[in-house]
Amino acid sequence: MRILNYGSMNIDRVYRVTEIVSRKETISTTDYVELIGGKGLNQSIALTLAGVPVYHAGKLGEDGRFLKEYLAEKGVNTDFVLSSSNVSGHAVIQVDQNGENAIIVHGGSNHEITEKDIDLVLENFDKDDWLLIQNEISNLDYLINRAYAKGLKIHLNPSPITDTLLKSSLNKISTFILNEVEGFRLTGKTEIENILSDLKLRYPIAEFVLTLGENGSVYYSGTKKYFQKSFKVEALDPTGAGDTFTGYFLACRFRGMSVEESMNYASAASALSVTKLGASNSIPTFSEVQHWIG
Repeated sequence: MRILNYGSMNIDRVYRVTEIVSRKETISTTDYVELIGGKGLNQSIALTLAGVPVYHAGKLGEDGRFLKEYLAEKGVNTDFVLSSSNVSGHAVIQVDQNGENAIIVHGGSNHEITEKDIDLVLENFDKDDWLLIQNEISNLDYLINRAYAKGLKIHLNPSPITDTLLKSSLNKISTFILNEVEGFRLTGKTEIENILSDLKLRYPIAEFVLTLGENGSVYYSGTKKYFQKSFKVEALDPTGAGDTFTGYFLACRFRGMSVEESMNYASAASALSVTKLGASNSIPTFSEVQHWIG
């Protein structure tokens, strides 16, 4: 069994502000830093730091070569990170004094993933391998169908939710890891219990992890439900917290840990990540999480 994460890689340009800018408003920043991010990259780092080797697949422009080097330095296999003549994906992130954020993402080379690219990568993976995907690359539906046909177990973090994603072959997903907003977009429901029951009706082969922010998270498989409390910390920057949760939950499950243990580690790792500025650089190691939990 191996894990392939076919996902985005971004340059994160983070601006500290007093308040998130409003429409027609111009404001000044209090600080600026350029960081490494992208939901795919963040989740690969989280998987690796949680103790699971991962193969990352994607595409980068010349300006993003350092992202591939960073992944390799962290222990991620980058054999399937391809080159593009386009600019790399990047994000403009505002973080206010309360730790809330607002993000604009430009897909760049992340949106140049072709069917041929996908076929070339999937030639190297087979039945019982795991595939992790988000919704920041092109040709996602083709990737889902090809991976499913090969017998890979597909795990989806459906972020960001788009009309194109809603029309994809989501009935082939094994695990959804999503938040309340994404749950609403998939089901039209607002109550937690209704979201979970409707998801199970729509996607009967799948299991679900619904994150609820400060209210914790819940796992649901149809026959098993488990609620995980959140860990209280002083938040500095929530960017990448969801990616940390996703990577840690899957890594713990991959390592054979129970749902309860996996949810606990994922929640703790996510909480620790928000106490630092940035996304991938704020993800804790497994030993750090283990020590913090006690």
